[in-house]
Amino acid sequence: MKWQRWMGLVVALGLVVVWTTWSQAAEDTGSITGKVFYNGEVPKRTKIKFGADPVCAAMHTPPAGKPAGTEKFIFNKKSGTLRNVIVFVKSGLGDATYPTPAEPATLDQSGCRYKPHILTMQTGQTLIVKNSDETMHNINGKPKKNSPFNFGQPKVGMTKELSFKRAEIFKVKCDVHGWMNAYIGLFDHPFYSVTGKDGVFTISGLPPGEYEIVAWHEGFGEVVTQTVTVNAGEATEADLTIEEKK
Repeated sequence: MKWQRWMGLVVALGLVVVWTTWSQAAEDTGSITGKVFYNGEVPKRTKIKFGADPVCAAMHTPPAGKPAGTEKFIFNKKSGTLRNVIVFVKSGLGDATYPTPAEPATLDQSGCRYKPHILTMQTGQTLIVKNSDETMHNINGKPKKNSPFNFGQPKVGMTKELSFKRAEIFKVKCDVHGWMNAYIGLFDHPFYSVTGKDGVFTISGLPPGEYEIVAWHEGFGEVVTQTVTVNAGEATEADLTIEEKK
């Protein structure tokens, strides 16, 4: 029984070491958090017409389903913020490299829409493209720095795995259903975030230092750049404002 007690002690000590290392790492980093505002005329959000495909139409016709609006420009009138904006660190990381996440990212075709509309992931990370609808979908992506792809998923439950080597943001569309589109943001580091319905973004785990952050929106591209100083153990606030194109 002595060896069992000895092994138990070794495991316990190992957990303490791991926890201490993780805690120290967390304390040694900081974060950037803020909101992305929009200043300008707000375009009207239109409803998607699903009638071209009876399967899609049935999923968005009451009482079985609800109508859905386009996702290109989603503005929160109460807060004055924008949804679906990618905020990421563009410079300041130096030559540091970061491990590839073991957890795959997923782009689902559900309700005849891509979910999520804005997908962010790291280069080298596995992307699972999935069809959750009982209708034919086509996935057409044309990145400029990575290999383009175009394939069909005619049956519900079909999946396909993809991977990308170079950082970029590109569009994905469905040639069968013209209203379906999404964007994939690829980064060679884990310091990025997508604003939710409240317009908030949070980038965590940054070593102390000075960074250049950028806001990207599908209707504007990279439009806002700001330099932010991050301190260990602190959350630095950095609100960004996207101006209407003149």
